[in-house]
Amino acid sequence: MAETTMQPKENRLLGLLPEDEYAAVVAHLEPCATPRGFIIAPADAIIEHAYFPCEGIGSVINISPEGNRVEAGLFGRDGFAPAAAVVGASISVPEVTVQVPGFAYRLRQSTLLDLMKTQPVFASLLHKAVYVLATQAGFTALSNAVHEIDERLARWILMCHDRIDGNELALTHEFIALMLAVRRPSVTTALHLLEGYRFIRSVRGLVIVRDRGGLEDFASDAYGKAEDEYERLIGPLRKPKRGPNDIPPTRPA
Repeated sequence: MAETTMQPKENRLLGLLPEDEYAAVVAHLEPCATPRGFIIAPADAIIEHAYFPCEGIGSVINISPEGNRVEAGLFGRDGFAPAAAVVGASISVPEVTVQVPGFAYRLRQSTLLDLMKTQPVFASLLHKAVYVLATQAGFTALSNAVHEIDERLARWILMCHDRIDGNELALTHEFIALMLAVRRPSVTTALHLLEGYRFIRSVRGLVIVRDRGGLEDFASDAYGKAEDEYERLIGPLRKPKRGPNDIPPTRPA
């Protein structure tokens, strides 16, 4: 069993439960470290557990029969995975994997389904989370179709930034390329553009958000609709546009 000082309520869904339902759910939770590359649910494999992250970021990855991979959605302490667990599906079609290491609590799927029958707020929150993740996936598809790579990258960095403490994201160019389904040189070019505007700083294996407000303005309509829906149905998600660690922006002429 993993050791941690993190409490289950640091997952936002679990933290919203009334005291009696929280106690009922926590009684069945198992702590679990989630290092980078940890597979929460293999593609086309039996679902054993549902995971509720307290820190870290996971990706829902669709894989074609030929082996092509693209990220359809991401989640952190705002949600849980795999989404298919709540409808009683025995198989997860997408792969669900950890991209930013962290910590989670997990429930056996059979226990999850039993708890949903007796804990109405828990069941409602899980259904809302599934809907919001589907909304996010829909806007990811829209963004992939209509936005340039630099806007898509800005959106993706903002979504990751919402789900971590601080401003540093441990992400390699190779992994970003996989998640955005583009070639690595395209990621490098887009990162250099965002860095030139002083929205971010990019070093090996690390992206540092410097100007959150500028990044949101640059992303424009690529970011925000799915976040609006999460906040309408569940609660706060986005970080403020200006944080205490933001570096004052300097735009190039």
